[in-house]
Amino acid sequence: MDEYYTITELTREFGISTRTLRFYEDEGLIKPVRRGRTRLYSHSDRQLVRRILRARKVGFSVEEISRLLAIYRPLPDQSAALGDLLAEIERVRQELRQRRRDLEDLLQELDEAEELCVERLAELGVKT
Repeated sequence: MDEYYTITELTREFGISTRTLRFYEDEGLIKPVRRGRTRLYSHSDRQLVRRILRARKVGFSVEEISRLLAIYRPLPDQSAALGDLLAEIERVRQELRQRRRDLEDLLQELDEAEELCVERLAELGVKT
């Protein structure tokens, strides 16, 4: 029998609220098994939650996350659908690379601002 996780186990593991998990379910990002009122999350649901939280952490919207998660679903049998999936993977890859460049630029600007602050403090005689 597959191992299942309860909503409490996942909320503790990931440091999120039950409301957050229910929101992701309502948005169709995860689909736990239901036994009465109890939600049971599979290992793949747990991996999806990990991916969702990672994507949220770097600023992806729920809609963007939904498109990203489509990449992890079972591969279609038709060549046209596979071609579309490859195109989507490349689009996401390019978007992530651009975000990485933007983050690197922002980090560089912060480094420069920090350096100016330290220099100015030194001019004022304040040790850092």
